[in-house]
Amino acid sequence: MDLQLKDKLALVSGSTAGIGYAIAHTLAREGASVIVNGRTQAAVDEAVERIRADTQGTVLGYAGDLGKAEAAQEVVRRHPGINILVNNLGIFEPKAFEDIPDEDWLRFFDVNVLSGVRLARLVLPEMKRANWGRIIFISSESAVQIPTEMIHYGMTKTAQLAVSRGLAESVAGTGITVNSVLPGPTKSRGVGDFVEDMARAGGKSFEQVEAEFFDHVRPTSLIKRFGTPQEVASLVAYVASPLASATTGAALRVDGGVVKSAF
Repeated sequence: MDLQLKDKLALVSGSTAGIGYAIAHTLAREGASVIVNGRTQAAVDEAVERIRADTQGTVLGYAGDLGKAEAAQEVVRRHPGINILVNNLGIFEPKAFEDIPDEDWLRFFDVNVLSGVRLARLVLPEMKRANWGRIIFISSESAVQIPTEMIHYGMTKTAQLAVSRGLAESVAGTGITVNSVLPGPTKSRGVGDFVEDMARAGGKSFEQVEAEFFDHVRPTSLIKRFGTPQEVASLVAYVASPLASATTGAALRVDGGVVKSAF
C-alpha cells in the first residue's frame, strides 16, 4: 500500500531509539522526509545514519531537548514546512504515590504534555495555511488505566488525550487531523532495560519476568507479551498519511487488548 507520504516533512520528537525511532524509520521508508530528534548529537547522528542506510527518503537530524521551549522554536525555525508532527518525547518512572514530590509532577507534565503542546502550537499556522497536516500524540494505555506504580505518568498520558481531542475540534472542517495513539506495554529501549535489570536482580530470564508481568501487572492483555515498537509505528504511519483523512479526534489503541473495552 502506498501511504502517499513522498512530499511530506515529518518531525518525530524523541526518535533516536524505541518507538520514536521505529516511527521515524517507517515514515522514511514510506518516502517522507523525516527529522530525527534526540538530546545528543551523537545519538541523533547514529540514528540518522541507520535510517539512511535502509531507506531512500531524506533523513535530517536535530539534536536538542524538545522539552524546552527554546529548542522547539529552533527546530521549527530551522525546518519550516513540517506537515507531520509526532509528539513521542516522554519520560516514565515507577514510583509510589507517596514518594512523588511536587517537582516530579511538574517535570512529568512539562516533558510529556507541554513539549507536544508547544510543538503543535508552532507548526499549526503553516498547517492551516496549507490546509493539511497531521498531529499525533503518542499517549499510552496508561491514559485509560492509570498505573498505580506511576500515577504521575498516567496523569500526563490522560492529559494528552484531552489536548489531542480539543485541538482536533479546534481545526474541524480543515485538512488537518489530530489523534492520539495508545500503545500498551511495549519493548522500547527503556522498558527493555528495566525488565532486563529486574531479571538480573531476581536471577530470572527476560521471558520469565515478562510472563510474570502480564500475569500480575497487566493481566487483561490479550497478546500476553510486550508489543514491539514496529507494531506501534505501523499504525502511526497510516494515521500520518493522506489515507487517514477521516480519522481525527480519536484515541487509537495498539495496546494488545490491555484496555478491557470493546469501544
